[in-house]
Amino acid sequence: MRAAGTAVPCLPPELPADVPPVRARGVFQGFCRRCPDAAALPNGAGWDLLAGEGFIPGFVADNPWFAGWCGVMVNLSDIAAMGGRATAVLDQIWAPSAEAARPLMDGLRDAAEAYGVPLAGGHTNFGAPALGLAVSVLGKAERLITSFDAQPGDLLIAAADPRGRYVNFDNFCAALDAPHSRLRADLALLPELAEAGLVRAGKDVSQGGIIGTALMLAECSGVAIEIDLAALAPPPGIDPERWLRSFPSFGYLLAVAPQHANAVCARFAARGLDANAIGRVLAGSSVTLADGDDRALFWDHAATPYLDLGVPHA
Repeated sequence: MRAAGTAVPCLPPELPADVPPVRARGVFQGFCRRCPDAAALPNGAGWDLLAGEGFIPGFVADNPWFAGWCGVMVNLSDIAAMGGRATAVLDQIWAPSAEAARPLMDGLRDAAEAYGVPLAGGHTNFGAPALGLAVSVLGKAERLITSFDAQPGDLLIAAADPRGRYVNFDNFCAALDAPHSRLRADLALLPELAEAGLVRAGKDVSQGGIIGTALMLAECSGVAIEIDLAALAPPPGIDPERWLRSFPSFGYLLAVAPQHANAVCARFAARGLDANAIGRVLAGSSVTLADGDDRALFWDHAATPYLDLGVPHA
């Protein structure tokens, strides 16, 4: 199902209005303790969010400027994946000298400017033997998108920006040449979907690619996910197998009730972003790949937990 495509069958009832946005098993003394993309703390009017990333030294050394850019970009994506809007970025940099750190710091600054989020401070150490980077971000959300609320019967929608290229490894970046206004408005789609009640569960596509992110979403929600290989829609010229493991600069997997699927896809399509249903959420614990009548098991998180965040297993 592509954006603005044919109508999809509806699940008759919607969730009752009094169902809380975060399941009780994901909340402890008011804190959303098991929200992998960001920590969520209630503030009386919504949620304060905190996310952070530490970067593999080889990735930082390969292209320090791009690593700095990604330090901002991936953290903002985590906040958006929770239905939030970022408010500030903090960085932690290790380097042999200020000169060695300069490309890394330039990348951080350039991305913060592009996305319109202040680089509020951090920590530097110019006595380290090699470059190192960690980045944290603060944000706010009115209504959360969680990793724990995908339900059997949901459609799995993949959304991504196809207007990019591979930079290094399997990092598909559509942000470097994009107008700043577009980057900011694209990220704003996620909190808008959350506030409209159109999405209840999801994750941003991370280093595990579509397949690895589907596994994390399935395990957190205690469900099975089936991905239809024929429904994958990689950007032109990209092999579907590589797209399954790619890390896009803008990419999300969303568990959406069928009656909301067309509306969700249409919002992405209106901004030139690809969005279509690539699978479905089922009862069980397996993540499988479907090709016509053939099925291949990728992972069973009940038999072998991947994140093992304390979610009950079958």
